[in-house]
Amino acid sequence: MTIDRANYDKPIIHIVDEACERYCDRVCLQYGEETYTYGEVQALSIQYASALQGAGFQQGMHAAIYSLNSAKAFVLTLAIIRAGGVWIPVNPRNSVADNIKVLNKLGCDAIFYQREFVDVIEGIKPAHGHMLVSEDIDQVEAWLDGAKQVTVCRKDDVDNIITMPMTGGTTGVPKGVMLSDLNFRALSYAMAYVMRNWKRDPVYMVAAPMTHVGGRIVLATMSTGCRFVILDKVDPQEILHTIEREGITDFFLPPTAIYSLLAQPNVRDFDFSSLEAITYGSAPISEVKLREAIDVFGPVMTGGFGQTECPMMISNFPREDHIIDGKPAEDGRLRSVGKASVISELAILDDDANELPLGELGEIGVKGDMVSPGYFNAPEESAKIRKNGWHLTGDIGYLNDDGFLFIVDRKKDMIITGGFNVYSSEVENALSSIKGVAQAAVIGVPSEHWGEEVKAFICLEEGRVLPEADIIAQCKADIGSVKSPKSIDFVDVLPTTPLGKVDKKQLKARYA
Repeated sequence: MTIDRANYDKPIIHIVDEACERYCDRVCLQYGEETYTYGEVQALSIQYASALQGAGFQQGMHAAIYSLNSAKAFVLTLAIIRAGGVWIPVNPRNSVADNIKVLNKLGCDAIFYQREFVDVIEGIKPAHGHMLVSEDIDQVEAWLDGAKQVTVCRKDDVDNIITMPMTGGTTGVPKGVMLSDLNFRALSYAMAYVMRNWKRDPVYMVAAPMTHVGGRIVLATMSTGCRFVILDKVDPQEILHTIEREGITDFFLPPTAIYSLLAQPNVRDFDFSSLEAITYGSAPISEVKLREAIDVFGPVMTGGFGQTECPMMISNFPREDHIIDGKPAEDGRLRSVGKASVISELAILDDDANELPLGELGEIGVKGDMVSPGYFNAPEESAKIRKNGWHLTGDIGYLNDDGFLFIVDRKKDMIITGGFNVYSSEVENALSSIKGVAQAAVIGVPSEHWGEEVKAFICLEEGRVLPEADIIAQCKADIGSVKSPKSIDFVDVLPTTPLGKVDKKQLKARYA
């Protein structure tokens, strides 16, 4: 695979068009029986962009896609960008009320939606007095047939905002993160760099929401000529069958979904020989489960660290770094998120954003072309996450002598108990290493004596019974009494956000 650093000088839509022309007859998008070649994706997205502009859609306007994963939804996404617009991805698994708040806050000049989400339209206020509406993405050809066609006109610039995803959260209105053309030029280069040594043509399975990392990965990976096999939801059995049937080379899932794959009783019955990489991220992964995944799927596990404000490539933990002498690494690195990526610079910072020595704890800072320009209409909030030229991630971590980055907690999730700082991820790792514990989450809860105390929520493996006292005793032996939970709630399932992360806000709400 050729890695072209010159792509930095080309707008992302030009990078996409070069791929569409180079791989014209190759399947680009596959959704069930529905397929689109690269040539068809290019032609259709031009038609849709032309219709948008013919209806009055102008450079810089905002357009939303309200849809589950689908091929047509992505073609429309590309059309919005091609028309000079800003793609507003909306996760339909969020509540309708929350999504309406988001769209009204960010502004919506056009919306494409699947028929089952028609209720959202009534609550959206047009950003500029009128809103273009195309209902039922699956029948969008009808909208196209009646549209006025014009020559697509777009002004390309590195600073153009091409998408505005929302920060995570389950309460309040999230902030819109402005992602620029430059951000995606960098991500496209980085994705091609990561895949440069693959032995076969890439076939990427898109199971995670395309309104989140899934869609950004597709846009950033088109330059490789990848075939994208799109699933409309995360279904463990469908994922396992799709890997074998389609010869999947790569896919991304959050750790909770990977745990679900590992829990399938027939997981070892499938042929995983096509896999080049299973990418995990968005939340910490249990080291025990990571070792199990390497055993089940092979030496293909690939990690990393990103956030909405600087997607996907803050750090990269390639498959080869997981292995030493043919076995999963035993030097502690499996608890890391890898090293600085090909497009990033990392540092650990003190409260004044000065760099700290290797091994010291501080806030993780990052520089690079994938760093967002900031939050939409929120200059004060944007200023809070920038200091001394660094983007402040809000995560506490350290770098070891080999350059591996370790995240110990979110700043806001750190527990201060009896004057000591306790990082929830360290406690979760200790709990997850106990045989019989399937999953663990840790929060701080109010305590008259300690100020805060460590509280654990644990899911046990099916059929297992572990006394609370035994778990706490084992935890004390492993990490000490200060860090160990004072109490444990046993639960059948941990609450998750629509993106598959453990929802600690829900857990904390029980003890607010």
